[in-house]
Amino acid sequence: MTKHNFRTSAIGLGALAFFVLASCLGCGPALAEKRVALVIGNSAYKSAPKLANPVSDAGLIGGMLKKAGFDTVDIRQDLNASEMRKALREFGARTRDADVAIIYYAGHGLEVDGTNYLIPTDAALETDTDVYDEALPIDRVLVSIEPAKQLRLVILDACRDNPFAKTMKRTVASRAIGRGLAKVEPTSPNTMIAFAAKAGSTASDGDSRNSPFATALADHLPKPGLDLRKAFGFVRDDVLRSTANKQEPFVYGSLGGEDVPLVPAKPAATGPQANPQSELRRDYELALQLGTRDGWEAFLAQYPEGFYANLAKGQLNKIGAEETRAAAEQKAKAAEQEKTRLVAERAQTAEQEKAVAAAKAAEEARIAAEKQKQIEQARAEAAEQQRKVAEAAAAKALAEKQATEKAKAELAAKQAAEKAEQAAKLSADRLIPEAEQKVAALSPAPAFTLSAADLTKSVQSELRRVGCLSAAADGDWSATSQRSLTLFNRYAGTQLDVKLASVDALDALKAKPGRVCPLVCNFGFKADGDQCVKITCRAGYRVGDDNECEKIQEKRPVARREDSRKRDADRKQVEATPSKPQASGQIFCNAAGCRPVGKGCRIERAGTADASSVMAGRTREVCD
Repeated sequence: MTKHNFRTSAIGLGALAFFVLASCLGCGPALAEKRVALVIGNSAYKSAPKLANPVSDAGLIGGMLKKAGFDTVDIRQDLNASEMRKALREFGARTRDADVAIIYYAGHGLEVDGTNYLIPTDAALETDTDVYDEALPIDRVLVSIEPAKQLRLVILDACRDNPFAKTMKRTVASRAIGRGLAKVEPTSPNTMIAFAAKAGSTASDGDSRNSPFATALADHLPKPGLDLRKAFGFVRDDVLRSTANKQEPFVYGSLGGEDVPLVPAKPAATGPQANPQSELRRDYELALQLGTRDGWEAFLAQYPEGFYANLAKGQLNKIGAEETRAAAEQKAKAAEQEKTRLVAERAQTAEQEKAVAAAKAAEEARIAAEKQKQIEQARAEAAEQQRKVAEAAAAKALAEKQATEKAKAELAAKQAAEKAEQAAKLSADRLIPEAEQKVAALSPAPAFTLSAADLTKSVQSELRRVGCLSAAADGDWSATSQRSLTLFNRYAGTQLDVKLASVDALDALKAKPGRVCPLVCNFGFKADGDQCVKITCRAGYRVGDDNECEKIQEKRPVARREDSRKRDADRKQVEATPSKPQASGQIFCNAAGCRPVGKGCRIERAGTADASSVMAGRTREVCD
């Protein structure tokens, strides 16, 4: 192989490998998430003057989302009530397997008693109660994007002067119909609602084809890698500038600490880092794959010095040892064949001995060549291992350096962004007119969508889900519920107020995907997932005090000392009892004959007082 052919093959293989790697890395993020959007623009109202911008604004925002790479962008124009409900229902079905869901609405909006409504084109709204039947509440829009997993975004360009408010008849004098839209606080995490104008104020359509709000959205939202919060900040600045500080867009809701761009940042170059030895290493690896003398000689001709040149020389030594071994083996085979030929031809003894000696020498040379080959192969493998270690160390050092530089750049960018955000906030606060502040202060406070009892039940249900509450969710925030929230604070690392059920506690609980508090089981039971199961021991074992199976010990007889006090008391009782009369065993004889003395009787000698008595001087039987 010539030097030119060797270099051409190396470059071709390297370019092919780089192309395949770049293709694989480039196709990965496109499959990472699914993003869907619904865009509605209502201009042709039947009971109100036609609006100039909403249809154009919907086309602008829809086109921007399509260019941003959204999987589905559904653009609808001039929808009546039934068509709007159908569009929201169909979009809700698409968000069930989506990661990002966005709804943009341009048209008339209305706030009644603190609740915002989107107005279809066929709405008449002759009385204030007609809004409940002819318009769609903002909660219906939020339900459509609720299934999205990562981001839920609603953009309302509906803060215009409402012509229905002037002609609408009031059925109840106390029912408030506000100017613009009312403030909204989403209850679901990772949900944002953007208004074209701050709550209680109206937005301008401008003098051009698109409103200032829609124009700013199309300019800043699709910037790759730009966090949504910063993007809406830039939108606010543009709208304030173009309306002479009369219209201030506002965003309600919150996101987490990570950046959430609408369009992902452009991937960094996936090719190898600039390295002066990358081409040298690629040529070395190609020569290693070839494994021929010509290949290594061509490599050494191109790179005669250095670390890789020494490795190539070792590979040449390995190939030379293999060639020597093969030549020795060939000579041994030839000598063996010569010996066999001489024996077959019955050659002379001297010639046979000479052939035998030549065959032996050739065999010894073959063995020596085989050993030398093994030695050179071991050296080449050791050198190759050393090369891999050196390259890994160099790559690690380069990666650590790049990571350090990236961290420093990100920290500097973050600090600069925070300073710019603080400066912009201070500047905006100074620009807000005093009259606007008073109007905002007098605007009716938004009504929370959940009652206290429903909020308490929701918090209790979430406490049960994360394993911190075993009682039922009854809506009573008792001491048991407070102890459960205290346990959640301990194991989740939060500092929520346990005295009452709050929206913050509900959000923190919903953010936990699984069990937080550990499962505690009674004696004789053990935890198995989210359940307590009875402990079963094998024969000869039982559950011990430590709630583990232990072997049953055999019972052995225990020698006990007899109580001497009871024995002494029994002996004294026997001694105190008078003895009963017993037979004496005596024989009594008289004139009638002899017989044994009766039980309880005894023999006595008769007295001698009466000398004439026949019984004088004789015995008698006396019984008690």
